[in-house]
Amino acid sequence: MPQKVAVLGTGKIGEALLSGMIRGGWAPSDLLVTARRQERAAQLRERYGVEAVSNAEAAKSADTLILTVKPQDMGALLTELAPHVPADRLVISGAAGIPTGYFEERLAARTPVVRVMTNTPALVDEAMSVISAGTHATAEHLAHAEEIFGTVGKTLRVPESQQDAATALSGSGPAYFFFLVEAMTDAGILLGLPRDKAHDLIVQAAIGAAVMLRDSGEHPVKLRENVTSPAGTTINAIRELENHGVRAAMISALEAARDRSRELATGNG
Repeated sequence: MPQKVAVLGTGKIGEALLSGMIRGGWAPSDLLVTARRQERAAQLRERYGVEAVSNAEAAKSADTLILTVKPQDMGALLTELAPHVPADRLVISGAAGIPTGYFEERLAARTPVVRVMTNTPALVDEAMSVISAGTHATAEHLAHAEEIFGTVGKTLRVPESQQDAATALSGSGPAYFFFLVEAMTDAGILLGLPRDKAHDLIVQAAIGAAVMLRDSGEHPVKLRENVTSPAGTTINAIRELENHGVRAAMISALEAARDRSRELATGNG
């Protein structure tokens, strides 16, 4: 029997998942969506041929519920869902910082919960989705979550104790690269390049470097050393980065992101 999957609070990431599942072979008739605004629900229905329902209807009808609302909205959503979610439903949370225990306390006893931290490259099928099991989630539940999130990129299982670190590295990770590209573009303009040319140079360098990291099997230090000639341009740039504490700043930034993820778990929104 086909399993019904409902995406609740279908924003950009939820829509990316919806699109990925359909391209991955899910029938639109087996997919449900919910949205806060009626016009958004109508848009999703027209665009993908799926049924738009209320949160309560989704909880009653779907075998798997994917909760994609913001962390600060999760409490209200669970209050709405709790009377309608049988204990055999799989609940997948995509909310940063919120542990599986938070859901298990608010839903029927022994409800299986899987926690997933994905990232915005899901919009281009290049996500990294980090998956952890709650107390009652089985290997089958984890495999089902991997099947869903695998339609928009790669997946990785980790113990839930590592989720806050994964959020800092991977969930927030694309923003750090965008920030770096922004800074390098400004540098290119300062050095005399038009913005569009500086942008194209940096983006292609980033794509090429990422593919080399993924496909070469080489350590990033080795790849960097291959670009760094004695007394050359690159080593002078690296010296300045080290002089300005860029490595230490990056470590501190990721620690701050991890700590904020932990704060979200305590309800300090």
